[in-house]
Amino acid sequence: MNASLSTFIRKPGRAASLANVVVLGQADAAAKRLYLPLFLSRISAGFPSPADDYMEGTLSLDEHFVTRPEATFFLRVQGDSMIGVGIHDGDLLIVDKSLEPRHGSIVIAEVHGELTVKKLYRKNGEIALLAENPAYRAIPVSEESQLVVWGVVTSVVHALR
Repeated sequence: MNASLSTFIRKPGRAASLANVVVLGQADAAAKRLYLPLFLSRISAGFPSPADDYMEGTLSLDEHFVTRPEATFFLRVQGDSMIGVGIHDGDLLIVDKSLEPRHGSIVIAEVHGELTVKKLYRKNGEIALLAENPAYRAIPVSEESQLVVWGVVTSVVHALR
């Protein structure tokens, strides 16, 4: 299992079938920004407190979540293998393909032609893709593995309804 991670970084022109993620598209750097109100007050998740009416400014969600539009794409999750890190079925993932995958990164990986979202384990020359649900096994990675890392998950958008 002494594989170099650089062996698995995504190469252009590769196609993959979609196992448990749905590719939605790439961020558009030229798109018009939408700025929404950002309030100075923090909201209490415990005991309620009076809220200030003071608006701090505006916030563009795409500027907040997408730092490199040319390297960013979106995926929708299918399945429950990553619920332990707060990634649920139907969640939207924001993925940056310009980031270097590191030990502990949540990555989009192509394994034997299928895309999956998993936590990257990388220690002492050993590489594996770990689920964050005990119902799923780790995926060991070797030089013979058909694995390509597409990018690093930077944010998760979880809809409550």
